[in-house]
Amino acid sequence: MAQVTVLVNGRNYTLACEDGEEEHLTALANFIDSRVAELGRSVGQVGDARLMLMASLIVADELAVANERVEELEQELEKAAQEKQAVTAASAGEDAFAEILESAAQRIEDIAARLV
Repeated sequence: MAQVTVLVNGRNYTLACEDGEEEHLTALANFIDSRVAELGRSVGQVGDARLMLMASLIVADELAVANERVEELEQELEKAAQEKQAVTAASAGEDAFAEILESAAQRIEDIAARLV
């Protein structure tokens, strides 16, 4: 198991992670650090714990909004798939109807040929 030291709000934190995940964890910590710094500039230093909590809540809110959007897109995709399936079924129905008409036309031609 690997360890990585990240800097958030001017403090070092040593964290364990799976081998190969160090770069990803560092990028996540940098993202949190930038959010904490942005929040610190707007509300001032209100203490590390409160600042981290506020940043966490903001990120959690953004994640919730993103998850809602993902659900909306999944519903749109499902609706589009259902519409495609309906069009495919309608097309199959049209093909079957065309075959019935063609068969009927052939029978009519055969009857007409016998009458002549």
